[in-house]
Amino acid sequence: MPGFLVIGIEVRTTNAKEATADGLIPQQWQKFFQEGIQGKIPNQIGGNIYAVYSDYASDHNGEYDFLIGAMVKEGSVAPDGMAAKALPGGRFAVLTTNKGPLPKVVPQAWQRIFKLEDEKKLHRTYKADFEVYDQRSRDPQNAQLDIYVGMK
Repeated sequence: MPGFLVIGIEVRTTNAKEATADGLIPQQWQKFFQEGIQGKIPNQIGGNIYAVYSDYASDHNGEYDFLIGAMVKEGSVAPDGMAAKALPGGRFAVLTTNKGPLPKVVPQAWQRIFKLEDEKKLHRTYKADFEVYDQRSRDPQNAQLDIYVGMK
């Protein structure tokens, strides 16, 4: 798959932090919708929302950057308060979540990814992974989405 550019809001976190009440990812989603971030992103391609995990310090136990935004045309510049992330091209495994409430099905899918990795059935690059929120995820109580995991 070819690389592409995403612009949005970004935070640095860990899975350990996200497993607590102090997780930053739910706060980022809240900010994204409350502040109408998607409407402020220039040169968007398509109407999907992207959640990007990148710049891993190590593996799924280390720090990483989490960005929520939209795919944009190459060369686009992030507005003040936002970040641009160039996702590298490469091979990706695509895992589709179950249908259900987003706060339940997304973590379940990631647990499945970690289990496959522990079983040596998935060999991740830890360069960039991303979730695509398309028309199937418009109803947050009955949503489904695809998670793209960078493969070696």
